[in-house]
Amino acid sequence: MSQIKITQVKSIIDSPKNQKLTIQALGLGKISKSVLVESTPQIAGMLRKVHHLVEVKEL
Repeated sequence: MSQIKITQVKSIIDSPKNQKLTIQALGLGKISKSVLVESTPQIAGMLRKVHHLVEVKEL
């Protein structure tokens, strides 16, 4: 599978609880923090929920 780089670009302050928990589950939490993860259907669903808070790049 391919890897994707997820970078948080916006704050989670004033976001609903489910979006805050999704950001934490992705391994993020601070602006400009990045993680490399495998591209799976589960990750894709998480990204759909918080697409306005993160930036995604395929490697």
